[in-house]
Amino acid sequence: MESFLLVALFCFLIYILNTFKGRFDNLEDDIQKLSKKIDLLKGIEKPVEKPIAPPPVIIPKEEIKFEKPQEVIPPPAPPIKKETPEIKAEKIVFSMDSDKNPQAVTPPKVVSKPYVPPVPEKSFWENFKEQNPDLEKFIGENLINKIGVLILVLGISYFVKYAIDKDWINEPARVGIGVLCGALVMGIAHKLRKSYAAFSSVIVAGAIAIFYFTIGIAFHDYHLFNQTVAFSIMVVITAFSALISLSYNRIELAVLSLIGGFAVPFMVSTGEGNYVVLFTYISILNVGILALAYYKKWNLVNILSYIFTILLYGGWLSQELQAEKPHYPGALIFGFVFYFIFIVMNIINNIRTKGEFSIAQLTILASNTFLFYAAGMAILDSYHPELRGLFTTIIALLNLVYAWFLYKKFGLDKKAVYLLIGLTLTFITLAIPIQFEGNYITLFWAAEAVLLLWLSQKSKISSYRFGSVIVHALMIISLIMDWNKYYNGDAVLNIVLNPIFTTGLFSVISLFGVWYLLKNEIEGVELFGIRFNPEKYKKFIFELGFVIGYLVGIFEVTYQSNYAIANPSSAAALPVVYHLVFFALLAGYLAKKKTETGYQGATLIAVINIILFAFWFTYYSFSEHTEIMIFGTGKPIAFYLHYISLLIIIYFGFLLYKMNSEKLVFSMFSKKFFAWTAAFLVIYIASTELMIHGLKLLNSPVTIDEIHQSDLFKIDKLDIGYIRETIAFDNIEIAKTKIIKTGFPVLWGILAFIFLIIGIKKQTKMLRIIALALLGLTILKLFLYDISNISETGKIISFILLGILILIISFVYQKIKVLVIDENKPEKTNETE
Repeated sequence: MESFLLVALFCFLIYILNTFKGRFDNLEDDIQKLSKKIDLLKGIEKPVEKPIAPPPVIIPKEEIKFEKPQEVIPPPAPPIKKETPEIKAEKIVFSMDSDKNPQAVTPPKVVSKPYVPPVPEKSFWENFKEQNPDLEKFIGENLINKIGVLILVLGISYFVKYAIDKDWINEPARVGIGVLCGALVMGIAHKLRKSYAAFSSVIVAGAIAIFYFTIGIAFHDYHLFNQTVAFSIMVVITAFSALISLSYNRIELAVLSLIGGFAVPFMVSTGEGNYVVLFTYISILNVGILALAYYKKWNLVNILSYIFTILLYGGWLSQELQAEKPHYPGALIFGFVFYFIFIVMNIINNIRTKGEFSIAQLTILASNTFLFYAAGMAILDSYHPELRGLFTTIIALLNLVYAWFLYKKFGLDKKAVYLLIGLTLTFITLAIPIQFEGNYITLFWAAEAVLLLWLSQKSKISSYRFGSVIVHALMIISLIMDWNKYYNGDAVLNIVLNPIFTTGLFSVISLFGVWYLLKNEIEGVELFGIRFNPEKYKKFIFELGFVIGYLVGIFEVTYQSNYAIANPSSAAALPVVYHLVFFALLAGYLAKKKTETGYQGATLIAVINIILFAFWFTYYSFSEHTEIMIFGTGKPIAFYLHYISLLIIIYFGFLLYKMNSEKLVFSMFSKKFFAWTAAFLVIYIASTELMIHGLKLLNSPVTIDEIHQSDLFKIDKLDIGYIRETIAFDNIEIAKTKIIKTGFPVLWGILAFIFLIIGIKKQTKMLRIIALALLGLTILKLFLYDISNISETGKIISFILLGILILIISFVYQKIKVLVIDENKPEKTNETE
């Protein structure tokens, strides 16, 4: 205590002496600068007066006579005035007017102030010599008195220390000396208040600091009074400092009051924390300090109060959560109190000023909410985890109430309102995955993405637009997780009316809703260097909507068919039909647009699905037939459904013909290989249809009698199932051989005839060549392959029918050969023309 008093007194006196000296030096410097400026102004005025003086002095009588005839010249003045409007009208021709009106050019050339060269900076020694030309006088009048005061202070300090060491000054007297010093400093500050307001406020700050430290030392070191008395005295000091800051109208004193107020609990702390008293005091202190800041419009005090409260509460909470018996309810209650105080403080300040929120205010508004949310979640994680979603929802609703109430009642700045709405949406976004599971998260995010985009269009806040994109991405990820959970789970789902299908459907509606909102937007926005292009995004979201819509349907149909139908091949036929129907509708939609991109898209869809049907989708009918033949159970679902698929494939072919009849969509369609490829696909699909129908007619499920009559049945070690499967495969192979040797020649002959007729009618030589090539291939196949190992009945049927077809084809060529036009004739006619 003794050392502190000595050092404080010594430093204070030195500070006062140096401050006074600095003030007087600054005054002298200001006076000297003013005198120099006056001298410079006097020097500038003299040359200005000289040109004005000569004209009245030199006025000879002759010149007066000459001036009279010049006074007759005014008649030409009117035309000069008339020309001036022409100069304004024809601003381009200013070079010619300059000769006619030289006087019009001179007015803007006003003589500026004469150039004053900058005064060179002087060194410290030059300034010192200039300010103190008489060094002896400086030492005698200025330096010696300061040294004397310093020595006197040191002497008094040593005396006080000696007196304390000898116990001449007891502990209460020492505290009294500290209080007396503080009062003395306060009195000096009051005397200097009118003349030196800023300097006086600094001295007041020092006096308040002396009071704080004196009471703190009296409590901790001397134990002159208990904790309650010390705390009460320091609260009084804090209140007194706040009143002084109002009286002096100095923000520095308010900041000091704030710092002192937050330091009080630490100054009187004994290590036995009572958080209720502590945070009650901090709450009252915040209300008082914020009221002071509101009255004086001192935003810095608000910010510092906010920071100190966060540090104090956050430090206490981090230790409290690690304690054996944490005070969860109290921590949550005081957290909400602090959150509410600063929300109200921030909003009330703006209501009073009725201006826009500053960046600092918006930062406090957002960070206050997030910090309270973080504290609440940390508390509830160990206290009641099941309430975390409800707590998040309450935070969202509070922000929504703030936004609605303040905008409706007080017309609050829209930026803050939209920020509060954004916080509402953010916390609702967090509440759903915290409180709920599964498809509820996806449903909420689907709705929020549309809401954010709509809000960005209304508020012109670009961040909400980017938020919509992010939330839609989260929705897609959540939807994929839901698909995996529901469709690969054990739960039984109703047809269509089940959670995952409705969630997927709602997600598709959300995507198309965003596309609809962006339908008429063309102007992009940028945030953090990332640009949002509405034209590209709405195109992407439109295509994504079709993709997600297709997946939603295909997953639902696949799940329901696999659940309801035992035969995997039969179950797979339903998704195939859905796939073809979906893309048939999409191709029809694109074709109706009658645009180049629409035709190209529809053509690609048609070609790809025709190829898929020929080489993949028809497999399910054959696989289903095989399983029915083996096990003897099941219904030919895939066989009957394939008729729908066949009709859709025919529609795709018609669509291709219609789109390419006027103009080829792709240039490759004019190539020869495309005609051969198209003909091959037609022949392959027709042959496949003949095969599946032939198997359906020729085969029947394996019976018990067939198993008993089989040579394999005589072998005891063989399984009945293996015997059944072998017999079924043998029967199917026999039927296939009959169809290939008997049915294919007739079918190919018919197709060759159709190709020939179409080629003659459309005057397409390539198609006629394909018909003849197919006919030749059929004949070769008949004699090289079909004639061997075939029944007499099959041989008779094949030869007779194929012979009749060949004769008909030959007859057609002879009968309508006039229609077969040589491709070279048009070229000759064109040349003659």
